[in-house]
Amino acid sequence: MQTARFFIGQIVRHRLFPFRGVIFDVDAEFDNTEEWYQSIPAGVRPRKDQPFYHLFAENEETEYIAYVSEQNLLPDETGSPVRHPQVGEMFVGPVDGSYRLKIENRN
Repeated sequence: MQTARFFIGQIVRHRLFPFRGVIFDVDAEFDNTEEWYQSIPAGVRPRKDQPFYHLFAENEETEYIAYVSEQNLLPDETGSPVRHPQVGEMFVGPVDGSYRLKIENRN
């Protein structure tokens, strides 16, 4: 099992598709349904043996929750806040390109 390259609160963008988001949870390896996995076209289907990230995501049209493999993420260097409405429930910021968990959300 590999160590996650990205961290909770980090703003990232998808390597192939035009969306970005804030990481709010990390799975050490794939932990979704096989149906979801098979719905990804074979040519771009990621390996299961890597970290997968839950994002408060946004694109030009909408906000949503995304589940993305580590191989498909890059740091977002725009410095722009993410407008997803749930970001403010869990985080403060952004400061220096990432959000910090609110005290009540820390373990």
